[in-house]
Amino acid sequence: MKIGLDVLGGDFAPRSAMLGAIMAQKDLPDSDQLVLIGGKEKILSFLKEENVSPDKFEIVDAPDMIEMDEQPTKALLNKPDSSISVGFKLLKHKEIHAFASAGSSGAMMVGSIYSVNTIQGIIRPSTPAYIPKENGGSSVLIDVGTNPDAKPDVMYQFGILGSLFAKHVFHIKKPRVGLLNIGAEEKKGSLTTQSAFQLMKDSKDFHFVGNVEGRELFRDNVDVIVCDGFVGNIVLKQVEAMYRVLVKRGIKDSYLDRFNYETYGGTPILGVNSTVIVGHGISNANAIRKMILMAKEVHDAKLSMKIRHALEHFSLNNI
Repeated sequence: MKIGLDVLGGDFAPRSAMLGAIMAQKDLPDSDQLVLIGGKEKILSFLKEENVSPDKFEIVDAPDMIEMDEQPTKALLNKPDSSISVGFKLLKHKEIHAFASAGSSGAMMVGSIYSVNTIQGIIRPSTPAYIPKENGGSSVLIDVGTNPDAKPDVMYQFGILGSLFAKHVFHIKKPRVGLLNIGAEEKKGSLTTQSAFQLMKDSKDFHFVGNVEGRELFRDNVDVIVCDGFVGNIVLKQVEAMYRVLVKRGIKDSYLDRFNYETYGGTPILGVNSTVIVGHGISNANAIRKMILMAKEVHDAKLSMKIRHALEHFSLNNI
């Protein structure tokens, strides 16, 4: 397979992206190839400095970049030679099989929707995050910012997407799906969460176990935690902030180490017709390496195809 990497994406690009690519290339089998997308001259110059042969990679020239604060749709239209725009052109024409970037998450989402398109039946694509469990393994938190105003039917689909992701990438045979709420009772929460609960409670599409309170996030009571993107983003950034505080205070623990974003590198956009991985903007070389390896894992799991096939039979279509 060919994995496209946006070399210009991220706060520390292109250096961190290039170093991460060099590291990942050593981990990938010979049958896989990394496609470096960015300014060709800079890429070649960097490889020369690191004494790495350019023959180990495919290089595609894309001198422009989309800044984090640019309006995604406008930027993709006005910058056809940007690394993200070129990456999606390659993905659309199947010249690469997966595309990864630590650049603008908004541009990555818009590019996904308008290049490889949303899977038929998906109301809105979503992005998950990983929450380490105390006794090992991780749960999937979905959504973490793509859909801050998600309606009940969209949240129901988060349960579907999160369950499929947990099953095929985390290899959990029967993922337990919970709804993040302020209490365990069925009538707790906002009107949106109460309505989502009503859709989920009799679901035949996933194994729903009821409401999940915030204090249960790190326990092994659930494998998929559903919430709207507004709540999910706050939860994720609060977890990241607490991890930084603990590290700053010199607190060392093998469990706490698993909260380091470098452990996962990136997260897929679920619900589109290809493998698209978005990394953290502050990704260092090791995080980029993990993002690339995540792209391979998601592609090898044929996750998009399994979502597409599964949606044809989901009962939500009849609600």
